[in-house]
Amino acid sequence: GVIMKLKVALCQMNVVDNKEKNIKKAISMIKKAKNEGSDIAILPEMFNCPYENEKFKEYAEFSEDSYTLKSIAETSKNENIHVLAGSIPEKEINTKTGKEKIYNTSFLFDDTGEILGYHRKMHLFDIDVKDKIYFKESDTLNSGNSVTVIDTKSKIGKIGIGICYDIRFLELSRIMSLKGAKILIYPGAFNLTTGPDHWELLFRSRALDNQVFTIGVSPSLNEFNSYHAYGHSIVCNPWGKIVKKASYEEELLISEIDLKEVDKVREELPILKNRRNDIYELKNLD
Repeated sequence: GVIMKLKVALCQMNVVDNKEKNIKKAISMIKKAKNEGSDIAILPEMFNCPYENEKFKEYAEFSEDSYTLKSIAETSKNENIHVLAGSIPEKEINTKTGKEKIYNTSFLFDDTGEILGYHRKMHLFDIDVKDKIYFKESDTLNSGNSVTVIDTKSKIGKIGIGICYDIRFLELSRIMSLKGAKILIYPGAFNLTTGPDHWELLFRSRALDNQVFTIGVSPSLNEFNSYHAYGHSIVCNPWGKIVKKASYEEELLISEIDLKEVDKVREELPILKNRRNDIYELKNLD
C-alpha cells in the first residue's frame, strides 16, 4: 500500500539584511532537515530578504536567473529532499510595456532540484491598525492570480500553497482542499500585533474547516529588523489540533504527518460531503 506517513521540517530561520547569509542559513537548515529524515523542508516567507518594501526592490530576482533559486535547487538535488522555498521577491518584466513587476513568490522543488510549481501571493498585505502597525505591500508588490495546488507525485501527495495573508481568505483554502490538497502550507511572517491574536487561530481554523493538515512557517523574531516577525511556526492536524509549535527563536521544527488522518476525520465528520451545493457553491474561475 501507499506509505502515508511523512516528515516535514519547518525551517524557522533568522532572516538578516544579507542575501548571502540568508541563503547559507537556509541551506544548512535544509541539510539538517535531511539528516533528521525529513521528506520536505519548508522555508519562511521572504527567507532571503528582510520584510521591507525597499528591500523587496533591492533583493528581487528574475526566476530564470535567480541566485537564490539556483542555490536551493542545487541543495534539494544534492540532499535528495523536496523543498518549499518559502518566498522571495520575484521580478518580471512586461515585454509589451517594459515595466517591471515584483511578486511575492513561493517555489516548490522536488528531490532532484526541479521546480514543480510556484505560487504568487494572491492577497497583498495592506494593513493599518491604529497606533500599532502600518504596512502596504501593494506599494511595491503585485498580486498573483492563481490558486496553487501542486501534485508532488511522491508520498507528499498534493499540497496547496498560500503565502501569509492568503490564509485569512477561507475561500482559497476550501478551493485548494476541493482540488485534492491534503496539506495546506503557508509560509508567512505575521507581526507582533496580529500574530499573538490570530496566527494560531487561523491555522487551526483552516485545518478544521477543510479537514486537512495546515503548516505555517515564519522567520524567527529579529529585533534588528524593522518588521518584527511573530515566529511560532506551526503544524495543525485535520481535527484542528496543534501538533507542533515553535516559539520566537530560530528553530528547526520537525513533525510527522500521517495523511490517513485526513480520510479518517472526513469519514467521522463528513463536512465536505454535507455541503449544500444545491444552495451555494464556490467557483474557481481560472
